[in-house]
Amino acid sequence: MDLWQSIALGILQGISEFIPISSSGHLVVGRAIMGIGEIPLLYDVILHIATLIVVIVFFRARIHRMLRAVFRWLSRQSTVEDGQDLRLSLLVIIATAITVVIGLAIRQLDLHLYPRLVAGAFLFTAALLIASHFLGGKVDYSTIGSKHALIVGTMQGISVIPGVSRSGSTIFAALASGISREKAGEFSFLLSIPAILGALVLEMRHFGDLGMVVSPASLALGFLASLVFGFLSLSLLVRLIRGGKLWLFSLYLIPLGIWGLFTF
Repeated sequence: MDLWQSIALGILQGISEFIPISSSGHLVVGRAIMGIGEIPLLYDVILHIATLIVVIVFFRARIHRMLRAVFRWLSRQSTVEDGQDLRLSLLVIIATAITVVIGLAIRQLDLHLYPRLVAGAFLFTAALLIASHFLGGKVDYSTIGSKHALIVGTMQGISVIPGVSRSGSTIFAALASGISREKAGEFSFLLSIPAILGALVLEMRHFGDLGMVVSPASLALGFLASLVFGFLSLSLLVRLIRGGKLWLFSLYLIPLGIWGLFTF
């Protein structure tokens, strides 16, 4: 992989991680178009780390409140005001546990090796985005419960399938469970933090293999490109979620999925 290919994949990751078109699916298709051979999955995970940094910066106030509430609870100094943030932290853990069980099972199948399956998954994501236009409720962090964590965590596990957008599917699940549009996006991205960190831990054993395929300079430039374009795409997505306009991305995914089914 040369420098420009890595930069292109970084841009692709940054844009598609937040915009609900599936970053993993686009990385598979992008490599196929550029004729890049098989790369250790750790490369994709490192690009995800760049977009994880974007999430942490973007939602830093909420994350700080949650961490502060957890530390106060551990030190037995909790206040009444910590209750909501403690419950939210617990629900993130519950949803993550569900994601791990489902995600690990799916990962064993190596589905990223099948571009045609990814194309079908693009169409599945498009259907979720269209459906999300008609969903939504009034549940916020004061009333969110384990049912919501179960539903969203399950869908996040399914989104391990390349071509199924993690953001699109989890936002759909949040809306379908009755969570408000304002909180659906934030909850989705809070769940991405432990998911990406867990994937990094699992794939670190392949770091030596990655060094034989991707140079440090290529990896660094891909990471930087993912970071910059990730921030831009997340800023856009937050506005689209509130406006109920996620369905617009189905206009891109449907022809892409159909093209993929007949091309690969």
